[in-house]
Amino acid sequence: MELILLVVSAIFVNNFVLMQFLGICPFLGVSKKLSTAVGMTGAVVFVMTMASVISWLVYHKLLVPNDLVFLKIIAFILIIATMVQFVELVLQKLSPKLYASLGIFLPLITTNCAVLGAATLNIQNEHTLAQATVFGAAGGLGFGLAILLFAGIREVLELADTPKAFKGTAIALVTAGILSMAFMGFTGLVK
Repeated sequence: MELILLVVSAIFVNNFVLMQFLGICPFLGVSKKLSTAVGMTGAVVFVMTMASVISWLVYHKLLVPNDLVFLKIIAFILIIATMVQFVELVLQKLSPKLYASLGIFLPLITTNCAVLGAATLNIQNEHTLAQATVFGAAGGLGFGLAILLFAGIREVLELADTPKAFKGTAIALVTAGILSMAFMGFTGLVK
């Protein structure tokens, strides 16, 4: 039951993008088309899950026993960068079109504060390895849910008769704000 609550919390209640405002750069940059949003979702879910697991292991098995906790952030960033490089290599080989469409936003997962936030929150909240794994995966799925919803809305808005002053980034930001407010409705579900 505890893991289910962790999943619901990470996806809906404490969504990294819509409630904690982490990972906004790829959220806004890759959400113009649903197809690129799907690709980014897969990449972020993989990186966030693997980074959570490996960061937890490095922290508890290497940093804490050797009294090197002060290297936590540097170690986590290196782990995330390694995972992103792996994803880049795989996408470049298996799906060059998706790799090209994600462009600069794929390597920017390295600096995506949502991924680093998940790894850091696992340590801060004293999660077990199982909880860290579930939290990382659910956080990635929450990111994916947010970006997919947003991409779908943005595709529809492209066809709408939007006033000239609201075209482009303006309507995207207003839409993101409304989507964020909609997710605030979930805050009463899990305490």
